[in-house]
Amino acid sequence: MIELINVSKKYSNGIIALNNINLKIEKGEFVFIVGSTGAGKSTLIKLLLKEEEPTSGTIKIGNKDLSKLTRREVPYLRRSIGVVFQDFRLLPNKTVYENVAFAMEVIGCSEKEIRKQVPLVLSMVGLSEKAKYFPHQLSGGEQQRVSIARAIVNGPPVLIADEPTGNLDPDTSWGLMELFNEINLKGTTILMATHAKDIVDRMKKRVIALDRGVLVKDQARGVYSYEI
Repeated sequence: MIELINVSKKYSNGIIALNNINLKIEKGEFVFIVGSTGAGKSTLIKLLLKEEEPTSGTIKIGNKDLSKLTRREVPYLRRSIGVVFQDFRLLPNKTVYENVAFAMEVIGCSEKEIRKQVPLVLSMVGLSEKAKYFPHQLSGGEQQRVSIARAIVNGPPVLIADEPTGNLDPDTSWGLMELFNEINLKGTTILMATHAKDIVDRMKKRVIALDRGVLVKDQARGVYSYEI
């Protein structure tokens, strides 16, 4: 599903964000990416989304070598990856329904498809009764559920979450993790970058730890600690 082969990323200022990363993630896995600030988590996500290019090495998603994608093909890659951010990134002037529907509109789905799919996804994230609300009328946890609904409404095989619980209280965070787990059980591959030690330790999923750009641990049913 996702493979990195000898991937390194060095920025023009000389900082090495990733150093010779070798990693393979199978279809349907749930993987936590952990490490302190500056460890390389965000750079890894940007490479997967082709927002950045590796200095060396090969990145594959599915059977596609990202280095061989044309500029025209990049949007199709990104449509196959749902992304959830720490700061929600909802459109403030659109309702919950409209925010989720927008993700379908941009890839040319019909109004009939949208009317069918959006209510199903809102039900899944527990927001059916909030469909007509605007983002400012929702709690932080509810806003993040909208962003999750938007990320999965087109059925992407991969979901990337970048610190999705970073702005939320522990109870709300755990509710979201149960939702992510439900999505994963339906077959979606999930990569989640996080600093939430309690969540990682409790979930017992695969843990990949980065330290100053180096992969220092890759453990099935792991915990947050990345000491060797």
